[in-house]
Amino acid sequence: MKNSGYYTSGEFARMAHVSIRTIRFYDKQNILKPSYVSPAGSRFYSDTDLAKLQQILLFKFLGFSLEDIREMTIHDTDQHYLLQSLKLQLKLVRDRVEHLHLAEKAIQDTAIAIETEHNINWSQMLKLIHLTNQEKSLKSQYQNATNIAARINLHRLFATNQLGWFPWIYEQCKIRPGMRVLEVGCGSGALWTENKPQLPSDITVILSDISEGMLRDAKRAIGQEDTRFTYHAFDCHNIPYPEHSFDLVIANHMLFYCNDIPQVTSEINRVIKPGGSFLCSTYSANHMKEISQLVQNYDNRIALSADTLYERFGLMNGKQLLQPYFAECRQQLYPDELVVNQAEPLIEYILSCHGNQNQYLLDNYKDFRAFVEKKTKNGFHITKEAGVFICTK
Repeated sequence: MKNSGYYTSGEFARMAHVSIRTIRFYDKQNILKPSYVSPAGSRFYSDTDLAKLQQILLFKFLGFSLEDIREMTIHDTDQHYLLQSLKLQLKLVRDRVEHLHLAEKAIQDTAIAIETEHNINWSQMLKLIHLTNQEKSLKSQYQNATNIAARINLHRLFATNQLGWFPWIYEQCKIRPGMRVLEVGCGSGALWTENKPQLPSDITVILSDISEGMLRDAKRAIGQEDTRFTYHAFDCHNIPYPEHSFDLVIANHMLFYCNDIPQVTSEINRVIKPGGSFLCSTYSANHMKEISQLVQNYDNRIALSADTLYERFGLMNGKQLLQPYFAECRQQLYPDELVVNQAEPLIEYILSCHGNQNQYLLDNYKDFRAFVEKKTKNGFHITKEAGVFICTK
């Protein structure tokens, strides 16, 4: 017997204008499971399943594999998740549109060159090849944006320090009119979007990242019309600027990702003017430790990160690594903790980590959500132990 509010596979397929074979296929592939299976084995879908089907069909339209789609979707239609998902899907579509416009122009230019020169312009052909074989896939860009948004959101919603991380970082920068600033590993540009009203009108800021996708996100967020900002994709192991180019260089939670930290630090020192500053942030072993304990209590096979980044460059050893390159180096801690009373943003943060959690949590999502809801009911306290090193050349 059919329950109220549920649709048979056939009814659900007709509502979504897809074939019932498609619905059955997604069920078999463990991408879209029915909300209810009767004792007799009949499969039923609800209105909330439409949200996940929408995600699946968009990712399929954008060219993702079934394995990609399985990793990128989650069976949760809470308003918070749905809104966040739609925003990130919009970013994906805009990235694809921008990429297609560039490809269109490259094809036109290549065709015109052949028509006018009656010869193949191989440099133009190489440009076209590079465009159709981008260094970062849409999947990677989507996951990077998702992860950054999840982390920022958890801190924004539940931090006890009302100033916020990015305004605090901006205060430590001591930015003055006329300064020339470089941020390496700028990510989504949140440091600048959150502090734009305080920026002097005559400042010059160069935002850099190894990812073209992240730079596009930053440019969109800040606005292309703001001429104080320019954007440059490069690997910070070799900074493409001459000596004494900047009054301030910023590396916000970035240095511990670098393969050769001394080489990067040396390069940063090289491009800073005498008397200029380098500000870099990091964290300690205690930072967010309760989250790891939470998932371990749920399933002790889960490790949220295989990398202990604070061991490479953290609050305990950062000064020692920086001192050989700078005349002065001091540490400043950011006083804060999180008190989380909602499950969804915490789960979103957990799923954004670089460990093996998705292997164990996605198939048991409803059970894990109930576990986290119980833990956060009366407020879940999370230690924050992060700060900056402020170095002077």
